[in-house]
Amino acid sequence: MSFSSCVLTGQGAIQACNRLADLQEFKLSQTVKVNPDRPQQQARFVTLEARKTLLVPTPRLRTGLFNKITPPQGASKEQLRMCSSSQGVKDFSVPVGLDAKVKVDLVVVGSVAVSEKGFRIGKGEGYADMEYGMMASMGAVDESTVVVSVVHDCQVVDIPEELMGSHDLTVDYILTPTRVIKTNCQLPKPQGIIWTKLDAEKLEKIPILRKLRALEEQAGKDVTLGAAPVAAEPVLQTSQPKKQTRRRPRQSTEQDAEGESRQEKRVEAEQKAKQRPARVRKESRGEGRGGNEGETTKTVKGKSRGKEQGPEEGESEAGSQRKLPPSVTTVYLGGIPAGLRVSELKSALREREAAPLRLTWQGAQHRAFLDYSDPQAADQALEALQGLCLNDHSLQAELAKSQRGSKRSGQSSRRPRPSAAPKSKTAPPDTKSTTEKTEQ
Repeated sequence: MSFSSCVLTGQGAIQACNRLADLQEFKLSQTVKVNPDRPQQQARFVTLEARKTLLVPTPRLRTGLFNKITPPQGASKEQLRMCSSSQGVKDFSVPVGLDAKVKVDLVVVGSVAVSEKGFRIGKGEGYADMEYGMMASMGAVDESTVVVSVVHDCQVVDIPEELMGSHDLTVDYILTPTRVIKTNCQLPKPQGIIWTKLDAEKLEKIPILRKLRALEEQAGKDVTLGAAPVAAEPVLQTSQPKKQTRRRPRQSTEQDAEGESRQEKRVEAEQKAKQRPARVRKESRGEGRGGNEGETTKTVKGKSRGKEQGPEEGESEAGSQRKLPPSVTTVYLGGIPAGLRVSELKSALREREAAPLRLTWQGAQHRAFLDYSDPQAADQALEALQGLCLNDHSLQAELAKSQRGSKRSGQSSRRPRPSAAPKSKTAPPDTKSTTEKTEQ
């Protein structure tokens, strides 16, 4: 399956979102909540064009629950399109707190996958479920509220009912570029926040959750938190030394006549081998054998640069890291299918307006790391990458593990490869495609 046929962007997203205006439930609604992701931008425009009240959740719930979009008086179509964009949501909105008296008639969400029975799978971080739970807690939604998911046709799949929990949001309608599906889902929607499904780390990241928990605790409700998940970070650390190990002969403790062990001799021989000029033979392909040592170095370096950073890769890598902003934030992109080219991933990122400052490609491990200028840019990229599907495989985007639960800015330390430069001037065969720079 080609890339353009499995990602909800461009004309496909417009066609799917335009079907919203044909729903009778939308025509009768007054207040519509639409998530802030790019694939649903047209749904926000359709809502504003119909002169309905549009609520957009705060990205990742960092500063509150909702923003109410307030277009200029007598706004034109072009101005409404601006208000429906991610920048317009920032410039033309006012916050809506937990104590606001709001009644939401219809909710529009994205999905990674959704079934015709109304079962939905998101990105795995639970923000759509929490948003709906908080709306239920403040009385903004009830059983009459209609939930619509806008996806690509390839994202409509069979999902076992056993995977659905009491906190999972289900959908009543699915809109695709070619179909309108009424699910008739019988599973109940969340009636509020289930605190045992959350832990202290999640609560620390989302201030609005802490405020809601305090209010419910004052009202006498049980707000006991669940246990934090076991961190999986040590797995990466234990796997790194394996790459640095070398085959070595059986060690012997016997001493020779000079008092040196065989092991010491082997180490000395290796050190001598490292001092040999490893790439002098390539000089013959340059402009000739004449000239001094400095000229030979220039020729070799010049050729290496043409082959994509060769021996100087470690030096260039360090230089590029120094040039990155101090607030750089790294996003982990997993689930990359085998055979995908880095150019295809770059095209997908550009199409979703999520091009990073730098892309670190680790295709053999089915992953990549994306560096963004600051946490806000990384959040926007995470939202834009929701539902990304390449070569019929869904990709998972999340903050790099070293940055989760930490407010400290700076480059992620999760990436194992770029920092490990070889001591020898000869570049390993697989390093030439490890790091790619992407212009925004």
